[in-house]
Amino acid sequence: MPPVLTLASGSATRRQMLEAAGLEIAVAAARVDEESVKAALLAEGATPRDVADALAEMKAAKTGGLVLGADQVLEAGGALISKPESPAEAVTQILSLSGQTHRLLSAAVLFRDGAPVWRHVGVARLTMRTLSPAFVEAYVARTWDEIRHSVGGYQIEAEGIRLMARIEGDHFTILGLPLLELLNYLVISGEIEG
Repeated sequence: MPPVLTLASGSATRRQMLEAAGLEIAVAAARVDEESVKAALLAEGATPRDVADALAEMKAAKTGGLVLGADQVLEAGGALISKPESPAEAVTQILSLSGQTHRLLSAAVLFRDGAPVWRHVGVARLTMRTLSPAFVEAYVARTWDEIRHSVGGYQIEAEGIRLMARIEGDHFTILGLPLLELLNYLVISGEIEG
């Protein structure tokens, strides 16, 4: 049986979510210079929601068939926070979020044969506890290999949950893919049974 869709992302988490939902997928990670695209969009005054959506669309547009592009951005106080490039940057990011509420915006765009047919941006609000610098430094030292690929320097599905005081929003959106909305569309459009 051919795959239902192609995932235009190298994200192991997104792949695992789709496979756990019973979808047959192929993976074809799209090459997009995310930092350059973000910088250009922000220079033009784009909102964090528009940045996430544009990155997801750029990824999906790179391949034929039914293709899913997805991306996630973290917005805090009107600024975008990217994946940390070093343990020191992860510590700085987490301390800047300490005691604050931030938003994770997870965008998904489906293309069929080069044209967009569906899109959604899920939003979750996360509030961090007030954290001590010593705790954050120890946390980053213990988890750097896992968090280095995560915006904000944490993963709620692991020890990063200890950083949080409150979470509002869909679990899958927080992990980087508005999965429920995607599955609903695939069922309604006849791509999968449901």
